[in-house]
Amino acid sequence: MVVLTLLLPHHLQVCGIQRPHRIIGCKAGILQPTGHQMIAGCHSLLHQGTKTGLALLYDEDANNTYDIRLKLTKEMLIIQKQDVVCLGSVGHHLNHRTVVLRRQTAGGLGLSIKGGAEHKVPVVISKIFKDQVADQTGMLFIGDAVLQVNGINVEKCTHEEVVHLLRTAGDEVTITVRYLREAPAFLKLPLGSPGPSSDQSSRASSPLFDSGLHLNGNSSNTAPSSPSSPSANEPKYEKRWLDAVSLSLSMARVSRHKAGSDKLRSNSFEVFALDGVCTNVLQFCTAAESTDWLQAISTNINDLTQESIKTANKFYSPDEQIIHMGWVCEHLHGSDASQIQSYKFLALKGSSLYILRGPPASTSDWAQADATFNLCEVLFKVHKLWIAEDCWIQTKLYPGLQQDCELRDNEPFCFSVLVGHGQSHCFSVELGTELALWEKAFQRAVFMEVQRVGSKTYMCSSQGKILCFTIDFESGFSCSESASKKVIWRYKFSQLKGSSDDGKTRVKLLFKNSESKQIEMKKPNCLYSLQGRSLNSFPSLY
Repeated sequence: MVVLTLLLPHHLQVCGIQRPHRIIGCKAGILQPTGHQMIAGCHSLLHQGTKTGLALLYDEDANNTYDIRLKLTKEMLIIQKQDVVCLGSVGHHLNHRTVVLRRQTAGGLGLSIKGGAEHKVPVVISKIFKDQVADQTGMLFIGDAVLQVNGINVEKCTHEEVVHLLRTAGDEVTITVRYLREAPAFLKLPLGSPGPSSDQSSRASSPLFDSGLHLNGNSSNTAPSSPSSPSANEPKYEKRWLDAVSLSLSMARVSRHKAGSDKLRSNSFEVFALDGVCTNVLQFCTAAESTDWLQAISTNINDLTQESIKTANKFYSPDEQIIHMGWVCEHLHGSDASQIQSYKFLALKGSSLYILRGPPASTSDWAQADATFNLCEVLFKVHKLWIAEDCWIQTKLYPGLQQDCELRDNEPFCFSVLVGHGQSHCFSVELGTELALWEKAFQRAVFMEVQRVGSKTYMCSSQGKILCFTIDFESGFSCSESASKKVIWRYKFSQLKGSSDDGKTRVKLLFKNSESKQIEMKKPNCLYSLQGRSLNSFPSLY
């Protein structure tokens, strides 16, 4: 047994030296060079078209949820809201419409309403019965807010008051409406076409249920009157999905965390653009639907980032190429033992790992990174393993995992970067595919840096003698006398069978003797910590 005392820089530490872990079946990242400006771009699942689908938009300020349609292209995420447009005109979708309804003996006005001032929402048309009066005008739509009835303003009226007014308004009712683009989702207004005329049952009047207004009310007619129908000169209206928010995916980030909390939202997430535009909270009916959209958006963001890397690397030398970069969520411990969330931008570039506050737009931004670490002196550790579509398990991939970071079950895709002297940074990403990309990127970046450096020699001591401990890319480990250069022992990387440490100064290295086939233990007693992270980059040597 040889006991070594290593005289090394304080930021170096040998702990957890072992074979690289591989995640099988995960899409590997395209690690290529990059240049000046960090603007995202990527290969999308949607190159042949645009992904669209319905969702709910939660407005935290208004505390309301609205129906929206999402439109995803390679470079943009567009939020669309329904509105009524006047065909052949510009800007008429914002105008009020005044419609005259002639009550029928059978069928009444042919519509139902929901809402009311008692719920702090306007009264809206919730049903339009097919082929009846309201439908035949062609000017009324589900989701229209009723503003006036026969010239009387009803915007501050309760549900019962509006129902009474419509029922007693006489044979000819003039109503003024405006389409409500952000109708609260709890009203559950259908997005489709008018319902069948056979559905004419009326509930008890309630602001959250349809109040049927197809009854006669106080009509004095004894015979059915002619239904209303639009004349050739009247404007034609149509309900359409219109773009409301356009968000660039270039360097955007996605978050499932609740604002100011370490808790994850259920079946929902937010998208933040680099220019500050935010989607607000996008909600989905099922976990599968939420995951599908989260993966599609994240794929486009990551692909755009790869395009940016390729562009940026044209301006960097071979030794300064960007391998990978992107947003992560850093988990910090507050003074009161609480968890603090902070979004950081990580970049693997040249010989260094950069932790930045945002994507670097110029050369000077790299120098202003919050932290920079040499890749030969860091260790990447996966905390939770990606298995399949939106599935994860907690796994002990490395010895001493529990000491690295206190993780919670609601953090499914976590990794940590140990940077020496017992310090580590704990991060999480939104998807297992992103976790796999970061692991592959770290493996490649560290391997390339170790290959470039070739070898490193550290001063150490044993029994009062000064020794040299060398890690060489070609030959492996060796320990020699400092003065005479006489080699005391030497092992190849393939002979390293295990390692562990106490997190402070003591390191245990297990080597297999090539002749005796016995396991030999080396236990350097370090004055400072040695970071043997570079060993994780030698997959071809095992």
